[in-house]
Amino acid sequence: MSQLLQEIEARIAGAKTAARRQNVGIVREVGDGVVRIEGLDDAMLNEMLDFGNGVMGLALNLEETEVGAILLGDFTSIREGHEVRTTGKVLQVPVGKALLGRVVDALGRPLDGKGPIQTDTFYPVEKIAPGIIKRRSVNQPVQTGIMAIDAMIPIGRGQRELIIGDRSTGKTTLAIDTIINNARLNREAEEAGDTSYRPLYSIYVAIGQKQSNIARIISVLEEHGAMPYTIVVVASASDAATNQYLAPFAGCAMGEWFMDNGMDALIVYDDLSKHAVAYRQVSLVLKRPSGREAYPGDIFYLHSRLLERAARLNEKYGNGSLTALPIIETQLGDVSAYIPTNVISITDGQIYLETDLFHQGVRPAISVGLSVSRVGSAAQIKAMKQVAARIKGELAQFRELAAFAQFGSDLDAVTQAKLERGKRIVEVFKQEQYKPVPVEIQVAVLWAVQNAFMDDVPVERIKEFQARMVDYLTTRKADLLTRIRKEKVLTDDMVTELKQAITEFKQTWR
Repeated sequence: MSQLLQEIEARIAGAKTAARRQNVGIVREVGDGVVRIEGLDDAMLNEMLDFGNGVMGLALNLEETEVGAILLGDFTSIREGHEVRTTGKVLQVPVGKALLGRVVDALGRPLDGKGPIQTDTFYPVEKIAPGIIKRRSVNQPVQTGIMAIDAMIPIGRGQRELIIGDRSTGKTTLAIDTIINNARLNREAEEAGDTSYRPLYSIYVAIGQKQSNIARIISVLEEHGAMPYTIVVVASASDAATNQYLAPFAGCAMGEWFMDNGMDALIVYDDLSKHAVAYRQVSLVLKRPSGREAYPGDIFYLHSRLLERAARLNEKYGNGSLTALPIIETQLGDVSAYIPTNVISITDGQIYLETDLFHQGVRPAISVGLSVSRVGSAAQIKAMKQVAARIKGELAQFRELAAFAQFGSDLDAVTQAKLERGKRIVEVFKQEQYKPVPVEIQVAVLWAVQNAFMDDVPVERIKEFQARMVDYLTTRKADLLTRIRKEKVLTDDMVTELKQAITEFKQTWR
C-alpha cells in the first residue's frame, strides 16, 4: 500500500503545471479546397495549420477578423465548426537522391506504388532565391540533343529558357528530349567511370495535364532509361487547384537540394499557363481582388519568385546549378497576352514554336526569328561555336529571301545559292521526337552543311544523306567523334580528318 502511495506522490510531484499556450480557431466556411477560419490571431503567412485527422492547411490570407487557408490532402471530412490549430511550421517537402526514379504528388508523397520514400531531409516549399553575390555567369552547356537548339539557341546550366507556342506544337517533346539526352550522358559517364563529367538530374512537373498524358510521358522516360535520373511531380487536371498551385514550388525545392549540394539539376514546368489559372482560381475563392483577365495582381510575383530560384552558384557556394525550362501555351500564337509577356520578361530567352512550321512538317517547329537565348554562345562548347556561328544568320536570311522569292521574280546566282543552302539547313534541323543527337555528331553534320558538302545533294534526299553519313562516321571514324566530344574543339588536324572522311563517304554514296 505504502509503495502505491509513494508512486502516486511521485507522479503528482512530476506533473507539469505550466500553462501551454495554443492558438485555436474555428472553421467558419469551407468550399473548393479553401477555408475561412475565425479566431486564429497568431497565424503567419504560409504557416501550416492542423485540422486534425491528418488534414493540413496553408494560411494564405491574413485578415483582421479571419484567416483564409487552402486545404491539402483529402479534406472531405472538414466541416463548419471544425477546430484548427497553428503549428509554427512552414510547408516542407522531402528532398534528396531517394526521390530519383519516383513519381510524387505536390507534397512529395509517392504515387507510383513503390513504397515510402527513404529520406529524412526536407526543404521548405517557398524559399528566397539566391542573391546576386552567390551567383556566377552561365558558361556550361545543357546538351538538349536537339540540333536546332544546341546550334542556335543554346541553353546553359543555371539558365531559364521559356518554351512557348500553341497547343500541340511539340513543347513537351523538346523538354522530354532534353531529359532523355542528359540521362544518356549521365549513364555513359557512369559506365566509362568518367568523374570529370557533371551529371544533370531532371525534375518534370506536370501541372493540370490529363493523367493519360502524364502516364504516356512516364512510360517514354522509362523506355529510354531516363527515369533513374528523373523525379516526376504530378498535379493532374483532376487534382484540386491548390495542389496545382503548389506543385511547381515543390518541384523547385527538390531541384534546389541538388543545387545546394554542388550538383546540377534541370526542372521543367509543364505548364505555367495552367499554373496561373489554378492560382487565379484559389485567389478568387479567397476573395482577393482580381485584375487584368481576372488574374490577381501578384500573378507576376508568383512566377518571378518561382523562376528566380533557378541559378548557377559560384564556387564558394558549392558551384551547383538549377536550370529551368518553363512552358507556356499561347492562344493562336498571341505572344503579347498577359501571362506570356510576364514570363518572357522573367526568363533569359525563349524558344518559340510555330504552328505553321509544324504543319509544314518542320519538326521541331522552332521559329528562328522569334527564338532567342540571352546567354548566347557562352553556353556552347568551342567546337559548336566554330560550326554554328553563321548558321542562325543564314537561316534568318533564307526565311526573308524565301518570302521575297514567292513573288516569282528572277533571282541572281548569289540569292539562288543562299536559298538552296537555306533549304538544306532546314532539312538538316528536322529531327524525330525522342531521338536526341549527341553533340559530336551535331558538330560533324553542321560542318558538312557549312562546307558545301550537301549543296549538290537533292533537298528531298538530305535526311537520307545525313543518316548514311552519320552511320559512316560512327562505324568507321568513331575515334574522331570521340576526340571531338572529349576535346570540345575542332583543331586543324580534326578538320582535315573530317574533310577526308566526308569526301570518302561522298564517293561511296549514290
